[in-house]
Order: sequence, then C-alpha cells, then structure tokens
Amino acid sequence: MQVRTTASLVSIALAGALLAACANGAAEESGAASGKVDTDAPLYDALPKDVKDAGELVVVGDAHPPYRTVEKDGEITGIDPDLWKVLGEQLGVPVRMEVAQSMPSILTGMQSGRWLAWNGPVQANPERERAFDAITWLQTRTTYVFPKENADALAGDDGPCGQTIAIVGGSITESEVEKLNTWCTERGEPANERADYADTNATLLAVKSGRADFAGMTETAALDVTAADETYDYVTQTDEQGSGVSLLALLTPKDSGLGETMHEAFQNIFENGDYQQVLEKWGLEPVAVEEPLINPTTKREPS
Repeated sequence: MQVRTTASLVSIALAGALLAACANGAAEESGAASGKVDTDAPLYDALPKDVKDAGELVVVGDAHPPYRTVEKDGEITGIDPDLWKVLGEQLGVPVRMEVAQSMPSILTGMQSGRWLAWNGPVQANPERERAFDAITWLQTRTTYVFPKENADALAGDDGPCGQTIAIVGGSITESEVEKLNTWCTERGEPANERADYADTNATLLAVKSGRADFAGMTETAALDVTAADETYDYVTQTDEQGSGVSLLALLTPKDSGLGETMHEAFQNIFENGDYQQVLEKWGLEPVAVEEPLINPTTKREPS
C-alpha cells in the first residue's frame, strides 16, 4: 500500500445532525428540485411517461463526502449535485434529491419506486445488475484512512493488520477487508476486526473518537478526507492484498425504464466535457474512466 495525499473538499462535522434527521432509517427531503422542464432537451422524449408527468426526477443519496455533504441548512453539496445538474440538462427535468440513512434502505426504496436513481458509491456486480441497471462512471480501489500519528499501526508500510477498521456496512469495503485479512494472516500478522457503521461520516467519527483505528472507504472519499484534514493519510489496498480496481456505478431500477436513457445521458456529458469539468472541480481525475458502461458485469453482446 502507498500513502497518498491530494486536494479536494470535505465536511465531516455534520454526521450527528444527519443521523438524527435520518433516525430509524427514515428519509427526508433535503434537496428541492430546481429549474424548469425543458422539452427540447436532448433526452426528454426518451424519459418514461411517469417522470414526464411528475415534472421532476426524484433520486436518493446518503451522507458520503465528497459525493454528498449535508450542510447545516439542509443543502446538499458535493459531486452528486454537480453531476445531477449536468445530467438533468440532458434529461430535461429538474432533479430532486432525498437523503436516506443506509444502503439497505436506499436499495429497498428504489425497488418500491420511491426513488429512481442512486449515485452510490456502489460497485457494479451481477447481483445488483439483476435488479438495477448500473451505469459506471468512476473507478476506484479500497483505501484505509488513518491519523498520521497512528502510522505505526501499519504492517510495515503496507497496510493495517490486527487493527479495528470502521466501514459502511454492506459496502464493497466489507469484502475487501476480508481479502486484506487473508493477506495479513498469510504474513503471520493478526487479522483486522471490522466495525460496521451507517455512512462514511460515522466511520471517520469512529476513528476520531478512538473506537476504530482505520476507516475503510473508496479512494474517491479518501482523496477528499486527506485534503480537508492534514492530520490524516491513507493507504491503498493492492492487487497483492486481494484488491482490484472496482467500477462505481449509478443504479436505477430495471423496471423504471430509465437505464438506457441514463446511460445515453452519461455518454453525452462525457462527449461535451461536462463530466471532465465536474471531476476537475473535485480533484478526482485519478479515478476517471474513459467511457460510461451499462451493466458491465452482465451485459452480453448481441449474437
């Protein structure tokens, strides 16, 4: 693993307020739809009828800087609002975001029709692609954020072993920690203990309070955290430690009829430069992909 630090923006002090607002798994409206319906937009005619009738697209997100930070006044800032702005311009309808507390509640809510899209971070895999169309637009590896003063907790300079790692329950990091533990035990080091939390803010608070030694997260989030607070560094899980590059996706329910249209919207913002501008704003060029894919782990070419 290699320790790295770079630039972006983050706000992690609002986790308590968000968790209180989302108690018992409830969701609240935190981002009002803005703008007007544009029937001349490139993809308006391809939208499902119920979205046209509603005059807006209702999506969901959890607190996961730099994707989404919920400010004290309830405003949602981060990559996601910026991305939805340019996607909305392609679709021709305003986008309204609601905040939910956890991945299980988000997936259940989308399957029930409450929300029509979630921008993760979530890995595209065959299980998810059975229920959702997955449009991939970032790549990442798993990373482990730690206070610099705890650098001696690394196994050599390579990674944590015998430590408590806070992760978002049900996230891709869950399986990555298992692979890391295999690597640790093969080296004669003790395995790590996993502690599950509802969102990334909670994992960072666990590290800050001493309840965990490391916070496992995507590289996108780690870039953000280490830029905002110079007392933190991170290490990236390597191929040798069982990790590989993961494709991160936007999910939309298959029965929503939005999948192909959303994929085309992503293709358009890749072609017109909006995608690159959003990533440059947030310092995320290292995790960019060359093109968006739809259902990459299950898609079959026509015979």
